[in-house]
Amino acid sequence: MKNSLTILTVPAFQDNYLWIIHNGKYAAVIDPGDATPILHALAQHKLILSAILLTHHHADHIGGVKELLASNAAHLTIPVYGPANDSISSVTHPLHEGDTVHLPEPGIVLSVIDVPGHTLGHIAYFAAQEHWLFCGDTLFAGGCGRIFEGTPAQMLSSLDKLARLPDDTAVYCAHEYTMGNLRFAATVEPDNQQLAQRIAVEQAKRDRGQPTVPTQIGLEKLTNPFLRIREPSVIAGLRKHQKISPSTSDAAIDESENFYALREWKNNFA
Repeated sequence: MKNSLTILTVPAFQDNYLWIIHNGKYAAVIDPGDATPILHALAQHKLILSAILLTHHHADHIGGVKELLASNAAHLTIPVYGPANDSISSVTHPLHEGDTVHLPEPGIVLSVIDVPGHTLGHIAYFAAQEHWLFCGDTLFAGGCGRIFEGTPAQMLSSLDKLARLPDDTAVYCAHEYTMGNLRFAATVEPDNQQLAQRIAVEQAKRDRGQPTVPTQIGLEKLTNPFLRIREPSVIAGLRKHQKISPSTSDAAIDESENFYALREWKNNFA
């Protein structure tokens, strides 16, 4: 009988989270930007690395892959899963939307979701049985990733896909950006009571030195302005702060233009 699955949170760099899924013996690591803390966690928990999963090509997500493969003490063949369209040389199993990753060890099945925007090839992994989402730099707690390669329309479509997952889906994103994101969200929607409550809860976690991640899809739909771009209160915030024309009628609103305006506002938010 297999041990139940557990997720380890591995802090790295200034604000990254690397994730390890394990069953007490074998482990899959997601977005190992730095090998050192991963190797430490594997040793500490007496785990054998059995798979690597990547969401996109940025260095803080893939930088530790070669060292992890080179330090393979168990001499296993370690598959490296990643986006087919993001040009990562270490990927042995390129993935597209709708593909399924079966990992016999540690024992998990993950569906692949294309989420272009942050990068053109960015993917996310959804564990339907566990209701776990590993989404890299697409959806954050209280925010979303910057648009480096894709378009606002692509990023909005990607977030819409993730928002359709079950509300109790745990969202394992890759950075501790939450308090800054929520300060921005409160500027956009100052009268959002669920948001005010969330800020108090998340600040208490940070005060105790705890991560604010994972979050949940349902909570994001109530408090994350990037998932609420169609809400009248978010549109009102864009108008109030002169990020879109106050004379634009609701009927003439372009959702992707509003999303672009919101993302640009966040990019320059102090």
